[in-house]
Amino acid sequence: MNSTGAQQILIRDTFAMAFTKNFIVILVWLLLSYINGTVVATFFKHQIFYEDPRYILFIHMVINDAVQLTVTIALFVVSYTLYTISVSVCCFFILVAVFTTRSTPVNLAGMAVERYIAICYPLRHAQICTVRRSYMLIGAIWFVSVVPDITDLFVTLATEPLSFFQTAVFCLRPNVFKDPVLLYKRQAFDGIYFSMVFLTLLCTYLRIVFAARALSTEKTSAKRATNTILLHGLQLLMCMLSYISPNVEGLLHIIFPGRILEIRFANYLIVYILPRFLSPIIYGVRDKKFRKYLKRYFVCKWHTDTKVECKDDDKQIALS
Repeated sequence: MNSTGAQQILIRDTFAMAFTKNFIVILVWLLLSYINGTVVATFFKHQIFYEDPRYILFIHMVINDAVQLTVTIALFVVSYTLYTISVSVCCFFILVAVFTTRSTPVNLAGMAVERYIAICYPLRHAQICTVRRSYMLIGAIWFVSVVPDITDLFVTLATEPLSFFQTAVFCLRPNVFKDPVLLYKRQAFDGIYFSMVFLTLLCTYLRIVFAARALSTEKTSAKRATNTILLHGLQLLMCMLSYISPNVEGLLHIIFPGRILEIRFANYLIVYILPRFLSPIIYGVRDKKFRKYLKRYFVCKWHTDTKVECKDDDKQIALS
């Protein structure tokens, strides 16, 4: 293990602090897993969502975030229970976490473009945004998310002996992909991704805000559209923090020496967990169409044994 890994072995939480941190992340994982599970079940239970590119991209992001959350929390718990794991196993977990983390902002950028077309070019939306193109976009999202970082594995395979993959390390990215070239490559790609995603979001969301205000006949609807855009922007900003979080973490470590564990835990919560709460809220709970089916499935299903009627906004649905 390198010197960084050796230093990390000397810095450990107390039992009470370790228990508190693990309790928090496991509780968050259970809560988010239930929320994401209800959203995914609602999507797959109603075929109407299969034909809407907006909801296809949305459910892809929810599933992606669920995988990312599960992998990162598994790594977090392992770091306290086993502390070190095999390099080969660590490589797998890190790459999955990196791929899913990187794809979220790109997916949100794609959803922003779809909303831009729907609002600014409503007559051409059905021709441009098709189901087939939605799946093609998802494939492109995974391509641009995987290619830059899978090279880390190839470089490591070429520069490290095979015995290295049988050793045990504290599972952090710098402890596995140690070649200095990879750091510069990662910083370059992060800069490119950050710039492209930021410019895409800035242009599309500004146009959406202006279009929403121009098309709204009531102040309340304009305010609602603006609030939705602000929530989108907040989530995207938090997701894009993953591009610069290593540099921010290093800077905070210099400013607050001896607080690396607290800094890393706060960075983990803010960058990797908190944005995952916003997706179900923005696209699930606040979306009128999806909320109707979500409520029908998860509230009304409890009354199926008594054959009561569940009321939607404009009609009643008899359950048998």
